[in-house]
Amino acid sequence: MRTLIELFETSVEKHTGNPLLWEKTSGPYQSISYSETREMVYRLGAGLMALGMQKGDRAALLSEGRNGWLISELSIFCCGGINVPLSVKLEANELKFRIEHSGAKYVIVSASQAPKIAEIIAQLPSVEYIISLDNPEAANRNEIGYDDLLNKGDIFLADEASRARFMLMKESVQPDDIANISYTSGTTADPKGIMLTQLNYTANVLQADKILEIPTWYKTLAVLPWDHSFAHTACLYTFMLKGASIGSVQNGRTPIETLRNVPQNIKEFKPEVMMSVPALSKNFRKNIEKTIQAKGAFTEKLFNHALKVAYAYNGDGWNKGKGWRALLKPEYALFDKILFSKVREGFGGNLQFFIGGGALLDIELQRFFSAIGIPVYQGYGLTEAAPIISANSPIAVKFGSSGKTVINLDVKICDNDGIELPVGQKGEIVCKGENVMKGYWNNPKATEETIVDGWLHTGDMGYLAADGYLYVLGRFKSLLIGNDGEKFSPEGIEEALIDQSPLIDQAMLYNNQNPYTVGMIVPNIATINRLVEKQGIRPGSPEGNQRSLELLQQEIDQYKKGGKYEGMFPERWLPAAVAVLPEAFTEQNHMINSTLKMVRGKITDHYTAELEYLYTAEAKNIINPSNLNALAKWHKAE
Repeated sequence: MRTLIELFETSVEKHTGNPLLWEKTSGPYQSISYSETREMVYRLGAGLMALGMQKGDRAALLSEGRNGWLISELSIFCCGGINVPLSVKLEANELKFRIEHSGAKYVIVSASQAPKIAEIIAQLPSVEYIISLDNPEAANRNEIGYDDLLNKGDIFLADEASRARFMLMKESVQPDDIANISYTSGTTADPKGIMLTQLNYTANVLQADKILEIPTWYKTLAVLPWDHSFAHTACLYTFMLKGASIGSVQNGRTPIETLRNVPQNIKEFKPEVMMSVPALSKNFRKNIEKTIQAKGAFTEKLFNHALKVAYAYNGDGWNKGKGWRALLKPEYALFDKILFSKVREGFGGNLQFFIGGGALLDIELQRFFSAIGIPVYQGYGLTEAAPIISANSPIAVKFGSSGKTVINLDVKICDNDGIELPVGQKGEIVCKGENVMKGYWNNPKATEETIVDGWLHTGDMGYLAADGYLYVLGRFKSLLIGNDGEKFSPEGIEEALIDQSPLIDQAMLYNNQNPYTVGMIVPNIATINRLVEKQGIRPGSPEGNQRSLELLQQEIDQYKKGGKYEGMFPERWLPAAVAVLPEAFTEQNHMINSTLKMVRGKITDHYTAELEYLYTAEAKNIINPSNLNALAKWHKAE
């Protein structure tokens, strides 16, 4: 199996009547089968060919996850075309760069995203057709509705010669043909277009299949963006390979409304597996804890005790229930029946596990979800590897790790000179295999810098343990660098500050060859206000702001000598001075990207003055004019 078209056709033949796609518009979820999906793909693909799509043509796809998304992509492939999947979170100017850079001739767009395309279409001379997934009432000359395109496809396929041409093109798709040009998330001024071939994807799907066994009756609710390679491989095509089903989130009138549909959709759809990223896992946990707290102090106390028992029973994953832990099984089983099973009902009752990716997942979150009986099997990858490089699984899991490397992929750890390092030593993660990208679109220089003698240099720091588990420590570009040249990855400290302190929502550490590390934090102002108020102080008053800063400092001091978490991290990398920021990192201010990762370069540039101030004597006291002013802005915004 060497192309996605071959994968699709094979699955249709094996699982003809099985439901492939589930969608909810109004009323309950409705499904279409594998064979019905193929019919739609052929009709739409033939319609694209009737418009003039030829082998190698690019089509940009801008839509929320839905049946039409996957049907559109497969239709493009049938014509020998290349899909340029675009995030719905991108602004019009960001879309313009990607469409222009890829040279897309076609744009397939949903109604909610159409205004962005309308804003820039005059500046995109390469675009010949806009295809609306939602059938515009008054189409422009170069705009065509989804149903009209299907009708064109019917006419095209009715002609024997045209049908033969379509089938010949579909069957001529080669493993080395580009399937996607996936643009990096825009953490730099010029995002790079990652060329992933048909073989890159199928190789990675087969690698993923060896990690997780997916029965044909499994369903997944695809809550992550479908344009992202993680959802692409681990969700859409891995489930397709097994004859399983994929559901989409009900689209609302706004992104917020769509997000609010997720909990209800999960309960209704009752998935067996879901994909997750750390930000999503954190939100799920917060909602669970909020529900428990609402049931009263006794239930909360019982739940926390149950977690302690579960944590002890599960150990580090690989030693779950082994040795002395077996003695905890009856108590854990009781808590699972009376507490944890009720939590799982909130996820539909059938959810077996999450497949985690996208960024590093804090070990505490791994323990929490394993305790409630819905483990997150964390993996590691990047789009350039289509994207899976390693993953934990039900048969091989170790908390804190990113799992074992996938089959048919060579992985090594190298020093700055590209020399392979021994087991256990930290360096750059480098890999080589059929899932490694073809290169960057129209960017040979970047390709040569990233792929050296067939080896993909990930830019991520990590090490391989003696037992074969991969540990990912963070991006080299995000490393803290001391004035002595020593380096340290900040992600672990940042995640701990956020996960273990209810007063801190976001945190970023900084050290660029400076005498000490500093931090920028986004406070959870509502939680801080409640604590301040409990102490008889009015939030927002001068005394209240001072007390708020003292409480934040106390949270940070928990990691220093004498604190609750003393020794968790080397003290030299803990923040010696902290800036309280006046606003959160959001996609709107471009300080987090579409995969909810911090865009460190933009944050650093935006807060240059604050960072300079942090290296002054005055800033070492958290109660300083800058932080007091930031808190005043939070209270003004309330």
